[in-house]
Amino acid sequence: MNKSALLIITGSIAAYKSLDVIRRLRERDVRVTCVLTKGGAEFVTPLSLASLSGNPVYSDLFSLKDETEMGHIRLSRENDVIAVIPASADMIAKMVAGRADDLASTTLLATDKPVLIAPAMNSKMWEHPATRRNLAQLRKDGIHIIEPDAGALACGEIGQGRLAEVDTIVAAIIHQLEGDKPLAGLTALVTSGPTYEAIDPVRFIGNKSSGKQGHALAEALAQAGASVTLVTGPTSEGLPKEADIIQVTTAEEMLEACKAALPKDIVICCAAVSDWRVKTPFAQKLKKRANESPPAIELVANPDILRTISTLKTKRPKLVVGFAAETQTVQKNAEAKRISKGCDWIIANDVSGGQVFGSENTSAVFIAASGSEQWKNISKKELAQKLMQKIMDYFPAKVVKPKWKQS
Repeated sequence: MNKSALLIITGSIAAYKSLDVIRRLRERDVRVTCVLTKGGAEFVTPLSLASLSGNPVYSDLFSLKDETEMGHIRLSRENDVIAVIPASADMIAKMVAGRADDLASTTLLATDKPVLIAPAMNSKMWEHPATRRNLAQLRKDGIHIIEPDAGALACGEIGQGRLAEVDTIVAAIIHQLEGDKPLAGLTALVTSGPTYEAIDPVRFIGNKSSGKQGHALAEALAQAGASVTLVTGPTSEGLPKEADIIQVTTAEEMLEACKAALPKDIVICCAAVSDWRVKTPFAQKLKKRANESPPAIELVANPDILRTISTLKTKRPKLVVGFAAETQTVQKNAEAKRISKGCDWIIANDVSGGQVFGSENTSAVFIAASGSEQWKNISKKELAQKLMQKIMDYFPAKVVKPKWKQS
């Protein structure tokens, strides 16, 4: 994620949690810069913040070096989001009044970027009419407020005012950095690539599949906010970083991996699964000898992964999408396949001549019970985006709000 966040740490015993927030953001490849107030420095050190963030820590509004470069303006504009963690009652009051008497408040006054605050204070301070008025004004000003949790406080009292959990704070920042994710909160499983079925230790039966389309689908789902598991057969394609990857070889392994990954909201079966496997693979390499007939190889049917998932009595996904590689009467065969497999949608590729395999481009027919659409001469990434739009339309009520309390 090529994004950056400015964290402002103010005076509160909860300031130590900002260290974990920094660590978690860095794990998500978010560049973090910190501003430490005088009060915040009573609880955490600049060295700790700099060590975790990998960047200098700023604290002095009148630093000769920094302000020669207009440091407060630069800090307020160069980052994608500003988060005040924790936000003390004093800092909240400063923000409402438009005060600019230190680097933190000046930066907040000068910014044109989204601002989130995570308040932390004694419950009586949180409930005080002055604080309630200040929070109401900040909401009107467009400030995003991550409400504190209720529970035991550092002072020994019990009530609302403890800093929200680190997971909640990080989720709020990431949501702000990523923007709206229409499939956020949904889970998806994608199968991709070929399967290889052993004949002997060096030979196999397989299909011509590069995995390009399945990998593009997994990437598109993740970019739309879904939590994605990719079960992929042998392929040299780069693996999507945003997905949980399970690598398999055979059809039976792929089916077991898919079953173990359920339940999911969405399943897209894009893998080119071998229809048959050798009943008893040879333990040693078969030798070709002069004047000998080829050995007889008995084949048995592989499990039908698409039909198995589509007809589950429990854990059946809300949406099951299949792919069909056809060489003749493409749409007719695919329509029959959608019904026989029990899936909701099917996407049919014309693979006559083998031109689709390994290519960046494809042509396809999207087929649902309600009708079909032709998707001609598009890239596999474009096909993935077209399918994402269909999925977004299918789940309009499933768009999940951020898992944090914004008041």
